[in-house]
Amino acid sequence: QVQLVESGGGLVQAGGSLRLSCAASGRTFSNYFMGWFRQAPGKEREFVTAIRWSGGTTYYADSVKGRFTISRDNAKNTVYLQMNSLKPEDTAVYYCAARRSQSMVVVTTPTWDYWGQGTQVTVSS
Repeated sequence: QVQLVESGGGLVQAGGSLRLSCAASGRTFSNYFMGWFRQAPGKEREFVTAIRWSGGTTYYADSVKGRFTISRDNAKNTVYLQMNSLKPEDTAVYYCAARRSQSMVVVTTPTWDYWGQGTQVTVSS
């Protein structure tokens, strides 16, 4: 049984930083994408970033490119999202997700296989 458990959300001022963690368990993820989506009130869930577990290729939405960094720790089976230069429009619930795929093409729609419970990120102006 796959479990994804997020942590690290909170309240931060604009311009500040936060690091989210996603502890993954239940299987090996070598043929998986691991990623982060976010959902603000009244909006659809949107793709933020992803990493190919095997090889470490990364992908970013244009809105976060240059500010956010995704990484993984194979030994800890954990994925991280380092968020810098945060803006009020980054406020959302952030979800960790996993998607099995043999392809190197990342799917940016929220149709992934497994999801965490979400963690709130609030950026004040």
